[in-house]
Amino acid sequence: MNAPEPTAVDFSKYNWTVRAITPSLGVEVQGVDLKNVDKHQATAIEDLFIQHSALLFRGQSLEAHDLVRFSSYFGDLDEAPVNEAGKTAVEGYPEVYVISNIKGDDGKAVGSLGAGEAAWHTDMSYLDNPPRASLLYSLEIPPTGGNTWLAGMYGALEQLPVSLRTEIEGLRIKHDGTYNSAGFVRQGLVESDDPLTCAGTFHPAICRHSDTGREVLFLGRRRNAYVEGLSLAQSEQLLDDLWQHATADNLSYSHQWRVGDVLMWDNRATLHRRDPFDQNARRYMLRTQIKGKARPEPV
Repeated sequence: MNAPEPTAVDFSKYNWTVRAITPSLGVEVQGVDLKNVDKHQATAIEDLFIQHSALLFRGQSLEAHDLVRFSSYFGDLDEAPVNEAGKTAVEGYPEVYVISNIKGDDGKAVGSLGAGEAAWHTDMSYLDNPPRASLLYSLEIPPTGGNTWLAGMYGALEQLPVSLRTEIEGLRIKHDGTYNSAGFVRQGLVESDDPLTCAGTFHPAICRHSDTGREVLFLGRRRNAYVEGLSLAQSEQLLDDLWQHATADNLSYSHQWRVGDVLMWDNRATLHRRDPFDQNARRYMLRTQIKGKARPEPV
C-alpha cells in the first residue's frame, strides 16, 4: 500500500521557516509563537507533524494554559499519571505532567523521572490505544546532560534487513506496563521482571500508521518486552536485534535543550530516551500528551 499524499497546506504565508533536523526525522519550525497559534496555523503545523514525525519550536514563553491550548489542537489530552511522590500535575491543569528532579519544601520531588537515564521507549504503549503524540516544554535545564533522543521508526523499518523483517512479520510484541521510563513501578502495579507474566499489552511489531498509511516499526520499550509465541530465549534475542538496529546513530537525533524549547513527537513513529544529568542540577519540564484514537493496526 502506498502512503497517501500529505495534506496540501500552504504554511509559507505565515512567514515561518522550516529547517530539517535530520535528513529523515524532524523539522524545526522558526518564527511561530505557540501562544498565538490559531486553528488555521495549527492545521499547517499538524501537516508538518504528520510528514516529519517530530517538530521543534525554540524560544517559546508559555504558561501551563498556553501549552494545554496549543496541544488541544491535535486531539484530546491525557491526564498526567501519578508520579513517584504521589503527585499528578500542575495545579489546575490535570493534563500537564511535570518532569523534574527538583524537590519542594516538603523534600518530595515536584515532578517525575528524576535525573537518571530514561531508556528508549514509546510513551504509554502498554495502553490499548497508545498516545498519538507528546509535547515537552523546557523551563529549567541542567548545564550539561539531559538530552532527549529520538529515533525514527519509518526509517528503522525501511532499513531493516530482509531476514529480520521476515522474522517479525505477523508477530506481536508485549509492551510492558509495570515500569515507567525511569524504571519506577507504576502506581497500582507490583514489581515484575518476568516478560511472560508481567502486566502489558500486545501490539503488532509492524503497524499501519493511522495518519499516513505507511508501514512503521512499533517497539514500545525493551524492559519486559516479549514476542508472542516464541520461547523467552528466542524472544530476547530477536528483541535485542531489533533494538540494536532501530536505535542506531544513523536513525537517531539527540536534542540539546535550551530554555523555551517545545519538542513534539509522534509516539506511533518514534522511540525516545533521555540522557542522565547531575542530580544536583535543576531540570524542570512540562509535558502534554495527545490521546490515541485506535489500537495500532497490523499491516
